[in-house]
Amino acid sequence: MAFTEQEIHKLNQQFKGIPPEEIISWAIQYAENPLVTTNFRPYEVAILHAVTDVAPKIPVVWCDTGYNTPNTYKHAEELIARLHLNVKLYVPKQTSSHRDAVMGIPGIDDPRHQLFTEQVKLEPFRRAMEEHKPDVWFTNLRQGQTALRDSLDILSLSRDGVLKVSPFYHYSDSQLDAYLKDRNLPNEHKYFDPTKVLENRECGLHT
Repeated sequence: MAFTEQEIHKLNQQFKGIPPEEIISWAIQYAENPLVTTNFRPYEVAILHAVTDVAPKIPVVWCDTGYNTPNTYKHAEELIARLHLNVKLYVPKQTSSHRDAVMGIPGIDDPRHQLFTEQVKLEPFRRAMEEHKPDVWFTNLRQGQTALRDSLDILSLSRDGVLKVSPFYHYSDSQLDAYLKDRNLPNEHKYFDPTKVLENRECGLHT
């Protein structure tokens, strides 16, 4: 499905305040090849629950950097089993042990940091998108996370023209806490992204 920027702007105005499940149902009815991406970071359970409640068999693309915390891996396994997620796992072509030996985790001022990010996050993500070729991409982007994400909305277009749908875009942490509590869903806060270092730094997938 193809929308102009003007149409997306109008839809975003209409969707503000609409329950996430209604936004998801709207997108699913137009989608030919939807997917949802996740890294099992805090509050990811919200988008995974909401999307699979509408489309149980939707591909769930997980690009695992190989540097997640034990808590994150246990949380991921719990959600995969509980929500019956149709996970499509993508990992870097080089193991974390190999990379640790020759590079480690470069700081953001290290010239090798760009190569590190390419290896552990961007290349696996591009590989996933090329294989699945989605027309609708569900994400858990939210306003207030980064400057770039503040410029987006519930609906936005990726560089490749894929419609990104972020049904929880206007939700605060407290609203998401309530959403999870009402549905008895678990959360996990011990998460580590080796490419970001700082919490408000953009990861590179949405630029």
